[in-house]
Amino acid sequence: MFDKNSRQIITKAVCGKGKKFTEASHTVTPLHRPTSILGCWVINHKYSAKKRGDFVEVSGSYDINVWYSYSDNTKTEVVSDKVTYTDKIPLLMKDEHCISDELDVIAKVVQQPNCIECEISSNGNRIVCEIEREFVVEVIGETKMYVKLDPHGKDHDDYDYDRLEAELADLNPDVSSSEESSSDH
Repeated sequence: MFDKNSRQIITKAVCGKGKKFTEASHTVTPLHRPTSILGCWVINHKYSAKKRGDFVEVSGSYDINVWYSYSDNTKTEVVSDKVTYTDKIPLLMKDEHCISDELDVIAKVVQQPNCIECEISSNGNRIVCEIEREFVVEVIGETKMYVKLDPHGKDHDDYDYDRLEAELADLNPDVSSSEESSSDH
């Protein structure tokens, strides 16, 4: 495959890709027995990603905040709970031709953690929150490319620099300013 009309180029390229959607259920324990759920939101999402074998492991955390009423809807309070998670995202596309062991991992959030449902548990003293999140990951590593050379392509030494210099010398550097001054009259 390698000859005088081709070159081998070593470059960084995407060597693996994966995507995963996750729904998780979290139980929050409030200080008071809840009467109703008034709202739920997820904040402070942080994460990191590392390649582990044939998958990328995304580890992160976020805070779940639930606003609820208690004492027969006469009082309200917000309960907050920090949640940690680890998602194993399989690499669906893998290039086995990566030539280095040093790989970069890029993880992008497609869907930030978001509450899709929040309800009082069947025993009545806890709150169950359904949270969704989605990631896309890419693994970047060094790989080889083979490039065929154009036998009729121009070489640096073949370029006619004298002709280019002559053409540039004929240009009037004041063209734009002379056009502006003639349009002012």
